[in-house]
Amino acid sequence: MADDELQAIRAQRMAAMRQQQQQNHGDPNQAAQKQEDERKQQEDMKNSILSQVLNQPARARLNTIRIAKPEKAAMVENLLVNMARRGQIGGQLGENELKGLLEQVSEQTKQETTVKFDRRRAALDDD
Repeated sequence: MADDELQAIRAQRMAAMRQQQQQNHGDPNQAAQKQEDERKQQEDMKNSILSQVLNQPARARLNTIRIAKPEKAAMVENLLVNMARRGQIGGQLGENELKGLLEQVSEQTKQETTVKFDRRRAALDDD
């Protein structure tokens, strides 16, 4: 069922891309409007896939993360969409599975922070 829906979404996307290529000689305002429509369509497709892949508590957790760290949420969403398109997700993911994905993304994007103190002893001496 989910594979058929993904195939339908892919077919719609390909048709939209072909139509855009054929109508590339349009008005700049129309081009901007088409880009906006295309962006909205992609966003709707992504939300549709995410709603199929995540259960309600996991979806709520992802939305909470989006508020605090939008770039991390975008990375996880893209990861989930790509996994769904490749058929790597069987059924809906729960909150615990989402936590595991978040930990993986955190490990990949982990940044080492170091603090270096530059003490100027000559200025602090009371000689």
